[in-house]
Amino acid sequence: MQYRRINIQKTSGGSVMKIKKVAGILLAGTMMISMAACGGKEEGAKSEKLIVGTEAGFAPYEYMKGNEVVGIDMDIAKAIADEMGKELEIKNMDFDGALAAVQSGKVDFVAAGVSISPEREEAMDFSNEYVNSTEVIVVNKENPAVTPAGEELAGSDLDGKVVAVQQGNIADIWVSNKDNCNPKEVKRYTKFAQAAEDLKNGKIDCIVMDQYPAEELVAANDTLTTLDGTLFEDKYAIAVKKGNKELLDKINKVIDKLVEEGKIEEFTANHVQSE
Repeated sequence: MQYRRINIQKTSGGSVMKIKKVAGILLAGTMMISMAACGGKEEGAKSEKLIVGTEAGFAPYEYMKGNEVVGIDMDIAKAIADEMGKELEIKNMDFDGALAAVQSGKVDFVAAGVSISPEREEAMDFSNEYVNSTEVIVVNKENPAVTPAGEELAGSDLDGKVVAVQQGNIADIWVSNKDNCNPKEVKRYTKFAQAAEDLKNGKIDCIVMDQYPAEELVAANDTLTTLDGTLFEDKYAIAVKKGNKELLDKINKVIDKLVEEGKIEEFTANHVQSE
């Protein structure tokens, strides 16, 4: 009997140990599943948003309407987010800051009247171009410091002048290229409103900028005017982080569809008229 009791105790103890081991394994497995589920929720929540970087001082492409950032580019960004089934989050920042943010991954893409240049292509990838840009010259109406030497505007018209541009945009790149013109000084601004004040006060000779924002700037400042003619032409695209082909392909698909259906022209008309 004693032998059998001992045998039972051993068997019982072994069973308890086995049960404890199984329970431990199940508990660990449950914890791992729970942690994975939590992680999945966080990643899922994060992927529900599509973040666009922009600079809301470039009407009609992006501008403030009350507390909301709106414009042609924001309509395009919303169409991209809708196609991907995600919520669009808009981050408003300086133009240079937006380009830096997409390179570091702080935003998913930049829609801010971005032009493609060889230097930028080394740091970012770009979508198909979706709109033509016409660059013009804004001067003081009462005392224009820039006058065309010929029938058409030319880079030489800016020689020896103090020229204002938005820091980092295509006008900055173009005016800074000595093959295009030879200004006395290139003054870079983060906001066109600041440049407009300096132009009115005679601190600069002119502003080189996109035609549509120029029209908005002149409409808001009756002492300014736009010279007749085009200085140069360009096109805008959306910037994404270098190597993000998956997102780029989705963006291109939406852009191509918007262009084909005439939606870009519709967006443009809506914002030009609304302003």
